[in-house]
Amino acid sequence: MPAAACRAASGVLRLPASPVGAAMLGSRLRLNSINRLQVVLQHLNMSGHTAADAEVLLTKSGCAGVITLNRPKALNALNVNMAQLIYRQLKLWEEDPDTSVVLIKSSGGKAFCAGGDIIAITEAGKAGEPLAQDFFKQEYILNNAIGTYKKPYVALIDGITMGGGVGLSVHGHFRVASEKTLFAMPETAIGLFPDVGGGYFLPRLHGKIGLYIALTGLRLKGRDVHKAGIATHFVESKKIPALEKDIATLRSPSKEDVADVLHTYHTESVAGEDKPFVLAEHLDKINRLFSANSVEEIFENLKRDGSPFALQQLQTLSKMSPTSLKMTFRQLESGSSLSLQEVLTMEYRLSQACMKGHDFYEGVRAVLIEKDQNPKWKPERLEDVTKEYLDACFASLGSNDLKL
Repeated sequence: MPAAACRAASGVLRLPASPVGAAMLGSRLRLNSINRLQVVLQHLNMSGHTAADAEVLLTKSGCAGVITLNRPKALNALNVNMAQLIYRQLKLWEEDPDTSVVLIKSSGGKAFCAGGDIIAITEAGKAGEPLAQDFFKQEYILNNAIGTYKKPYVALIDGITMGGGVGLSVHGHFRVASEKTLFAMPETAIGLFPDVGGGYFLPRLHGKIGLYIALTGLRLKGRDVHKAGIATHFVESKKIPALEKDIATLRSPSKEDVADVLHTYHTESVAGEDKPFVLAEHLDKINRLFSANSVEEIFENLKRDGSPFALQQLQTLSKMSPTSLKMTFRQLESGSSLSLQEVLTMEYRLSQACMKGHDFYEGVRAVLIEKDQNPKWKPERLEDVTKEYLDACFASLGSNDLKL
């Protein structure tokens, strides 16, 4: 409540005796009335977002703006409405002097965000509806806003984090994994590619880990998400509520202040610290076998190596969409030297190529709808995915290109 209103409520506001004083008081009261109206409207606006059944909850806690993904039955899958709401609120908080840090988390206890609302996108794409363009556009605009955010942005990825959930977290300043975190970019299995800026962050991981994750859809769990360089910190799940509280009660914290709190919790979380990185024994092979000029060359490397690990990767890759594999390889190769904005522009072009193609719809059918796990890719062979087709997928959309 504004100070003048507080004074009036407590009975200490006194009317000035002079006409000039009365006029000044009237002016102040009108100004305070406007301020109160703005506060009430802001409160009502926020309340609309914090209804228990809202898809995303937008609240304030101390110095922190808190985003809670709230579709637990859908594993907090991101849809276009959620992306728009989060984007608008991020922009408001970015300019709000009373908001020093943003926290993003989820409800339900199982998933941070398992991806985008793929079924809705599939149906829209088949029907030629604008959602097939709008979803990717809004999602990538949000990814860019997170990647360029002026204030500390902390993603608490305490659960399943895939696809769209990666985009909501990985470009921020801090990503906090727990023993419940399950990370993956499984898009090549459904005829898509690791988007949401995957072309930016994956090739910047150590060695060839990013390419390996992108092509195979490898799942990483718990502390391994931190060891891979994807999470910035590891905090045991039971300690995360206290971590949230400690961040929210900071007074006008800098990025360094937030980092100090996160570091304290990270060093106090000992679960799984004695276990080696799940890929530790295979890193040399990954770096050697996935160092190649093409996907076909990676297949040849794996065949030639012939070790159990290499043959397992060969078997995994053989199930993926050949188009997706070659698109992803080129995406990461190009993205390694591009800015996040350039990568997202490139990925929007690729998303629209996938919406016009065959494999995305077939992959979603086989993996998510009918679940027979037997997609019929077109083309079926790597060598039939031509350079000319890929060039067309990566080509500018002209006036329809993503604008950031």
